[in-house]
Formats: sequence, C-alpha cells, structure tokens
Amino acid sequence: MDKNDVLDALDKLKMSSQKREFSQSIDLIIALKELDFKKTEQQVEMFLSLPHNNGKKIKVCALVGAELNDDAKKVFDLVIIQDDFQKYDKKKARSLAGQYDFFIAQANIMTKVAATFGRYLGVRGKMPNPKAGCVVPPRGVNLASLYEKLQTTMKVSAKKVPLIQMRAGTEAMPPEHVADNVMFVYDQLIHHLPAEKHNIKAIYLKYTMSKPIKL
Repeated sequence: MDKNDVLDALDKLKMSSQKREFSQSIDLIIALKELDFKKTEQQVEMFLSLPHNNGKKIKVCALVGAELNDDAKKVFDLVIIQDDFQKYDKKKARSLAGQYDFFIAQANIMTKVAATFGRYLGVRGKMPNPKAGCVVPPRGVNLASLYEKLQTTMKVSAKKVPLIQMRAGTEAMPPEHVADNVMFVYDQLIHHLPAEKHNIKAIYLKYTMSKPIKL
C-alpha cells in the first residue's frame, strides 16, 4: 500500500457518498490476522503523533497536586487538583471519563488518581499513560508542549479483538493530509507486528455515514 492507493480510496469515498450537512470524519479500519493476544508481545498498544491533526479538537484533563496546579490551569481544558478528588463520586467520575480524550497525571499522586478515577478511566482506556507522556513529574515539565503534542496523538490499540479503528481525518481536510496520516499509522503498525504486513488482513476507509472502501 502506498499514498496513491489511499488517495484513490478517498476519491472513491467522496464520489460514492451522499453529501451531508456536516463534515464527516474519515475512519481508518485495519483488520488483523494470525495474532495470539494471549501473548503480550503480540498485543497492539501504541501512541502515535500523526503528521496532521485529525480534524478533532483533543480535550485534555489534568489531575495534579498543588505543585502543578497554577501552570496546568494556563494550559489544559480542565484541571482537577488532588484536594478536589473527593468531589468526584461515581456519576461525576464516569461523566468526566467520557468528556475528555486524554488525562495527564502528576507522577507522585498516581496512587490517588488510580484510587479515585481508575475504574472509570481504565474501562475506556484513558488512564494516564507514560507511553503518551501523560504521567509527568511535579516540576520541570513543559506542559504547553505536551498539550500541543497531544493534539495530534492517537492511541492505536488491539488487545482482545483483531481490529483497529481510528479517526484519520475529516472530509473537509486536504486529502493529502488524510493520506499522510493513514500511511504514517500503517508504516508504524507493520513495524510493530511480529510478521509485519503479513499480519494485516484488510484495510478500509469510511466516512461516518458511508460504507467502507477497501484499500
């Protein structure tokens, strides 16, 4: 698969899809094969910084102690200080988990973060993850740079079902940008898989409300 294949598929999507009153997202769907998810090394979990924003504003919530509170409020969409964790009961914590794309946490209060929010963030795969740079020290971290990086960061995961589905862009974006994102994910993924491209069964692109086009 190369970039021209992706551009051709995007063109077919545009021609075959009904025009909507909103800009539809473009999803990348990758079906995998011959993987044993009982083996940790064959599971997929990567955080990739795409070449281009995928057309969605990424909302980030910071869970911090007093050391980072002031700086975090200048950067993130929501900041919850440790002293206020007690205000988040089951209903509020579950709602919070659904509203934000990434959660960052101050490293020295991770135990408290896990105790308060773990069951709600964990089920959505949103626990602060050091692989994404989302567990930060209480001092000496550039929060603005982290926030900016997360705007193009996507989680690519397949741990139980051999299927990856993620947003690669929108129909309002330049097709070249969407194709760049798709090719970047593909290139990174095949280098992660044990048999590289031979572990990929099929790849599709689709709009929010369209049938998929096979690459």
